[in-house]
Amino acid sequence: MAKAKSPSETPLMKQYNAIKAKYPGALLLFRVGDFYETFGEDAIKASKVLDIVLTKRANGAASHIELAGFPHHSLDSYLPKLVRAGNRVAICDQLEDPKSVKGIVKRGVTELVTPGLSYNDNVLEQKSNNYLCSLFFGKDTVGVAFLDLSTGEFLAAEGSPNYIDKLIQGLNPSEFIFSKAQRNAFEQHFRDNFNTYHIDDWVYAYDFAYEKLTNHFSTSSLKGFGVEDMKLAIVAAGGVLHYLEDTEHKELDHISTISRLEEDKYVWLDKFTIRNLELIHPQHQGGVPLIEVLDHTLTPMGSRLMKRWMVLPLKELNRIEDRLSVVDAFYENPELRDQVAEHLEQINDLERLISKVAVGRINPKELLQLRRSLENIGPVKAYLANTNVKALAHLADQLDTCEKLVERINTELKDDAPMHANQGGIIKEGVDEELDELRGIAFSGKDYLIQIQQREIKNTGITSLKIAYNKVFGYYLEVSNTHKDKVPENWIRKQTLVNAERYITEELKTYEEKIIGAEDQYKVIEYRLFQELVAYSTDYVSKIQQNARYIAMVDCLISFALVAKQNNYCRPQMSDKMVVDIHEGRHPVIEQQLPVGESYVPNDVSLDDHNHQILIITGPNMAGKSALLRQTALIVLMAQMGSYVPASKANLGITDKVFTRVGASDNLSKGESTFMVEMTETASILNNLSNRSLVLMDEIGRGTSTYDGISIAWSIVEYLHNHEKFKPKTLFATHYHELNQLEEDFPAIKNYNVSVKEVADKVIFMRKLKKGGSEHSFGIHVAQMAGMPNQVVIRAAEIMQHLEKDKIRNNESEKMKSIPKNNYQMTLFEADPTFKEIKELLESLDINTISPVEALLKLNEIKGKLKK
Repeated sequence: MAKAKSPSETPLMKQYNAIKAKYPGALLLFRVGDFYETFGEDAIKASKVLDIVLTKRANGAASHIELAGFPHHSLDSYLPKLVRAGNRVAICDQLEDPKSVKGIVKRGVTELVTPGLSYNDNVLEQKSNNYLCSLFFGKDTVGVAFLDLSTGEFLAAEGSPNYIDKLIQGLNPSEFIFSKAQRNAFEQHFRDNFNTYHIDDWVYAYDFAYEKLTNHFSTSSLKGFGVEDMKLAIVAAGGVLHYLEDTEHKELDHISTISRLEEDKYVWLDKFTIRNLELIHPQHQGGVPLIEVLDHTLTPMGSRLMKRWMVLPLKELNRIEDRLSVVDAFYENPELRDQVAEHLEQINDLERLISKVAVGRINPKELLQLRRSLENIGPVKAYLANTNVKALAHLADQLDTCEKLVERINTELKDDAPMHANQGGIIKEGVDEELDELRGIAFSGKDYLIQIQQREIKNTGITSLKIAYNKVFGYYLEVSNTHKDKVPENWIRKQTLVNAERYITEELKTYEEKIIGAEDQYKVIEYRLFQELVAYSTDYVSKIQQNARYIAMVDCLISFALVAKQNNYCRPQMSDKMVVDIHEGRHPVIEQQLPVGESYVPNDVSLDDHNHQILIITGPNMAGKSALLRQTALIVLMAQMGSYVPASKANLGITDKVFTRVGASDNLSKGESTFMVEMTETASILNNLSNRSLVLMDEIGRGTSTYDGISIAWSIVEYLHNHEKFKPKTLFATHYHELNQLEEDFPAIKNYNVSVKEVADKVIFMRKLKKGGSEHSFGIHVAQMAGMPNQVVIRAAEIMQHLEKDKIRNNESEKMKSIPKNNYQMTLFEADPTFKEIKELLESLDINTISPVEALLKLNEIKGKLKK
């Protein structure tokens, strides 16, 4: 908060407080000389985040205020830390040269950087979009708009809170804005640990937003963008444009379109599925998400696009086939792939570079990067065009080499231009006559002075003549007393020394004025010429944005081809049939994490809507049930992204929704148990089914009692099979062997088990899916493998043996009462000396550490004592 004004505060602090009041909630970086300073609460906060010294300064009579600052040239180092800590940072600069001003320097905020709005490369992640998300809540529907200011990408959508939540999870915005009146609605529907900012209610009005958008795009309506009928999304998008004005972002030419995210064009992945399948982020520390396996892209644009493709897989068969055709071309022609990849590696972040051009924030080094990137577009275009693949030729047609821009940058900008445009040394010779002359004077001054010196020595015969400079009277000629009678009459004497005299001439004074002003003047001219070059480049914004989009596509598809070749993937056969038929499918992530020499055990999975609608999969923990479920979903999603898949063969009908209920994650902070989370996620699945859904359920009901769990799981399977409208293809992994009975009762349910092999009381996991149900869970074996104390394992085996033996009993209460007790005392041993010896021998054993051979020897010793 700004410190309240008082009559005693200094002029500087009055100015500071006036500016601070205009930006409530923002941390103000206030430029004072060569430093950015923070005051009061801002200083306390900044000192903690940045680990800089907190001091105090005088603020007029009898008052002090906290102060923390850093050098202005360190802004790029400190700003990202402040923004990543969730701060909105207002950068207040000096708007005039302090040397030319008497009194207080005029200052103003030149940029307000927020977590969701930045051009700073140190704030942004190169491989991720940085979205600002605006939300507007209707009765049952939510409008949303996403803007990445650094790339100009503007997206809008409208739908149920669940759909919007799914988009938010996938696009992962850095900051949220919404109307003050809807704060409770936001916290009700979405997590409350985001960076958020509330805007005045009047901003979120339809008429205001519609006018804002049409004015920005210079259109009479929004029909051309496909958002005309999305009233809530329009309101949300209008809020974005208003927020940009509020944060001093006025140059927005690179935001040239708004795209509709249509729910019916992409596979439905709810937030649980995106999380459970670990598409973008691992669930556990050290985990590997799918993106790390598939992303071998060479450009930042490609990497960002792949993340979007991953959370928005396609449902349109033609678009999927187009992508697969390109992947196929690169897969079958490695030479073409390598040729194109070689040039992709030379292409910088076109999207963000051209955005900086549009807003006038690009520096000379970045403009050179833009030129080099554009120089590599031509070869890529040529390679793609010189093939017989229609899809590649189409991509080539979309690329523009921007030859005139490349030529002008080449002609005007030095190849070793520095980062800052006001440093000079950025424009080549021959571009501007005046610049060349001034630069010649500034850099060739000594040569010119030597020429004058040599000429005057020749003209006057004064062999000891020197030319030098001091601050009192500038450049001068120094003549020793020996030669002072040879001095021409037009030389003006300025100083007499013991052994010499100093003179000036009109020629020297004229040159002095030129040489002193030349450096400043040539830098001004260079800066002007650079700005003209940047202004010329803005004519190419839309062309370069299009180049960026299509280069990103090529990059992603080459990455798919490369991964497919390296990991032995196959091209999926896509169709409109209601089938998922995978032969020798593998988990794309797990197979990459296996120890050297160990191969992944592949499995077949066949699902349809008639005979194999639901597969009930039984088998012990660690056998691979969860991996099988996940790999099936990942293969389907990879195919609909346009990628080859880890299988020997895959015939896949279009899937429109993928639901997963795997793993347990307590939400205790919100008072939700494991079982509550499980039931909430399951309810979401059952309420959003479709005919082309793929449903994966793992251990439903395990969070409650056995009979509750079996009853819920049984009922869910029946519901999925008997649904009036839809026949979702389902993999249902369970420990409840009782569910195997359902195969006999329902025609489209089939039992499978992940096989294991018992060898000498040990269990070997075969990880192979076989027909038929499993009757045994091997849970005790798994406990033993996990290092459970032997007495616990032995006791568990004793109880299980008794329960399995007594399965015929109907009275469960009696069965539990009849379990052999483990609370007896060995009092009988006291009466027999032999038993006493055996007791002592047994008590001396550590069954947690004894080896099998030692155990046999001790058993033999006990047997011998009993024979005495």
